[in-house]
Amino acid sequence: MAPHDLRRPFKRAAISDQQKRRELSLLRQEQNRRDAQQQARCLASSILSLQSPVPESEPEQSDIELETAPEIEKESGTLSKDLDVPRASKLRGPEVRKWFARQLMLPEWMIDVPDRLSQDWYVYARPAGKRCFVVSSNGTTVSRQRNGSILHHFPSALPAGAKTRDSSGSGQSYCILDCIFHELDQTYYVIDMVCWNGYSLYDCTSEFRFFWLNSKIEESGACNPPSCYHKFRFSTVPVYTCDQNGLYAAYTGVVPYVKDGLLFYNKHAHYQTGNTPLVLVWKDENCSQYVIDTDSKGEIPSQQQVVLELQDNGKLVTSDDPPVLFGYLDGDIIQKSGLHSGNLLRFAVSDGGLSFVDGKLDKADLNYLGKANRGRAFADSYSKVVFQFTVRHSPLKIDDLLASINSPDDQEKKPCDVEMVG
Repeated sequence: MAPHDLRRPFKRAAISDQQKRRELSLLRQEQNRRDAQQQARCLASSILSLQSPVPESEPEQSDIELETAPEIEKESGTLSKDLDVPRASKLRGPEVRKWFARQLMLPEWMIDVPDRLSQDWYVYARPAGKRCFVVSSNGTTVSRQRNGSILHHFPSALPAGAKTRDSSGSGQSYCILDCIFHELDQTYYVIDMVCWNGYSLYDCTSEFRFFWLNSKIEESGACNPPSCYHKFRFSTVPVYTCDQNGLYAAYTGVVPYVKDGLLFYNKHAHYQTGNTPLVLVWKDENCSQYVIDTDSKGEIPSQQQVVLELQDNGKLVTSDDPPVLFGYLDGDIIQKSGLHSGNLLRFAVSDGGLSFVDGKLDKADLNYLGKANRGRAFADSYSKVVFQFTVRHSPLKIDDLLASINSPDDQEKKPCDVEMVG
């Protein structure tokens, strides 16, 4: 497959309102600017001071499994992603995991192709590994996984990341990096930057964050080989403008890590905590080992399985905010099984599948299987359910993405060479 092959403009029947929500998300981030400096300070303090959650019966999960298993993050009860440090420090067990999970910016699954893909989006190959925050402060560096557990406690070349004789800087000097730890080469691949040397980047565009990330990480010496005051190497990932050449380079290019799909970033997106349609993940068998969900034995079930949350009146909903209604569970089943609101339930998608009208879910043919694993914290998201459904029946292919870039709406400008960020 050559990157310059001409393809017909790609059109796909609408199965979601993802494009509309992207537009609303961009509008909302301009209207709801936070105290970004305070939020960064709160997160850094929490990562350094919070207790790790007590492990549950489930094994430690890698980022690959986390992204293809419980997909994320709905406010539950009084637990808020905006807790201050004193309140967050009192969290224990599952609450710690929920709180930390909401601090990361998490991608939706790509179920339709964004408008202006070649002009408003970046793309890169996502490293396989453990998603985590890395914080350097007061002469030490700590990495915490998405469930709140400490991954590593180590010295680093990041600002304020190690106690050295020539170290200097105020107590306000700290960094927060969004990383994936790649086990094979013991490297932290930095996929985003939340704060650098005390300067918050929450309300900066991804275009600026990627530029800042590439320049500052290299200057700090964090990309150097491990040493006495720098236990793990950090590395950036090659980020491309998502024109046809950039997409092809991200998809086929050789990288020093195992790929786990492609990540697409809207250039204007701020660092939004929780799920956002302004960051998208897409996979196929050529760029990921984990495309279709597997069961507890690591095998692909004959029917797609989904996890939904039971609410009042038997409603079955996703983890989205607002949640998407998939149907209702019969009252007799609820009573006989002793179920109650808040339970996470597992269903198989039967032969009737999922049907859509005007970009919204119309019907879902679901067969109740039982309660979800107790280790699950959240129901599946709508984008994950639909992505898994289309992968089985009508997958969005790399040729479709390349063809969408060839479409007239996406051809206002088309550079000839691959354009990398930074």
